[in-house]
Order: sequence, then structure tokens, then C-alpha cells
Amino acid sequence: MLSLEKVNAYYGKAQVLHEISIKVGRGEIVSLIGRNGAGKSTTLKTMIGLLPCASGKRMLDGQDVTHMKAHLLSRAGIAYVPETREIFPNLTVTENLRAAQINHKSGYWTLERVYELFPILQERGKSNGDTLSGGEQQMLAIARGVLTNPRVLLLDEPTEGLAPLMVSSVTEAIVNINKAGIPILLVEQNLKIPLKIAHRQYVIENGVIVWEGTSADLLKDKKNIERYISL
Repeated sequence: MLSLEKVNAYYGKAQVLHEISIKVGRGEIVSLIGRNGAGKSTTLKTMIGLLPCASGKRMLDGQDVTHMKAHLLSRAGIAYVPETREIFPNLTVTENLRAAQINHKSGYWTLERVYELFPILQERGKSNGDTLSGGEQQMLAIARGVLTNPRVLLLDEPTEGLAPLMVSSVTEAIVNINKAGIPILLVEQNLKIPLKIAHRQYVIENGVIVWEGTSADLLKDKKNIERYISL
């Protein structure tokens, strides 16, 4: 559904991605694992067009979208939930959700289905975004992405800093979103959640994919892979 093929990318003159090849297939949850600064968020920004491909290709559902701008990629069906969440703090929860529906196609995901996924958002509907807890903000950010009815969903460390109970709720929601038909690329810093819910894994180090395989493969090679994510 979405892939980078031998992509190189730069911040100014500094090369940050080196011949990156990564793909998310239909029906998959794919994880990208690595320590801080390894290039995980940079890879997502390249996939959504916030960072241009200096060389290589970006493909969406068989179409070359290498040179497509970020706002057009969003409209084409790539939803991106950044690590910083980027909700509108001065809008209510309901207004945040309705804003996500502007200029995006209708489909399976409606406000009603989002409220089934995250009941707390309906309860907090009249609350401003900046009054929500960290976990509630994360749910709102994911819900906004889902409401665009995307062809693929990019999630950057959605469980970082959350309480254990909230981690479980968010993880369960990610699985349910995927079961409803949305492929997901999930960025994480540790192995616990990817091993639990992802079908395939990539490990990145210094902007280079150093390992890829299934979750079963990762379990077999866990000790080797942990050296790429330990501090």
C-alpha cells in the first residue's frame, strides 16, 4: 500500500536516511523500531512528504508519488499522527474531530464509530484539547487520523509517556483500527508492543535499515536486535 524504495533524504546538507526501503502491505501492522535519533520519525516524515526524497521512490498503492506534496499525500490517503500529537488546544474535542473530516472522503469511519473506539472522547466532547490528559490527547490525535478514512495510517510512538492502563487502551484501539481495514506503520522505541501486535518489523540505526523480518523472526533474534534499541 505504501513504500519507500531506496530513499535518501537530507536535513540541509546532512544526510539522514540512507537507501531506506520499507513497505506496508494491505492488512498489515508494520513496526519501525530504533533508539532515539535513529531515524524513525524522519522516515515517517519522508513517507508523508514533510521531508523530500533526494533520490529513490515513494509509492502509494502502486502509484509513484515521490514528488507529491504533503497536503496532497494526505488527501490521497496517508494519515500521519506525529509524536507531538498536534491537536488544536483551543478547539473542543468535537471541533478537533470535525476538522479532520474537512476535505477528506467519507467512509467506514464516522464520529459514531470513533466514539465506539474511544468512548472518553464523546464524554469530553465539549472540553478544549489543552484540558485533556496525555492519554486522551493521544486518543484524539489517533481519532483525527482515522476520521480521514485513510488508506494507510502512520503512528509515531503513540504509547510514549502513557500510563500502563492507557497504553493497553491505545494498543487495543490500534489493533481494532487495523482489523477494520487500515494498514498501519507503527514507530516504537522498544520491542514490547511491536512483538504483541505487529506482523512485520524493521529496525533502523543511523538512518539505515539494519534488520527486517516477521515477529517470529524477531523473537528468534531478539538478543541481537536489542543492541540496536538499548541506550
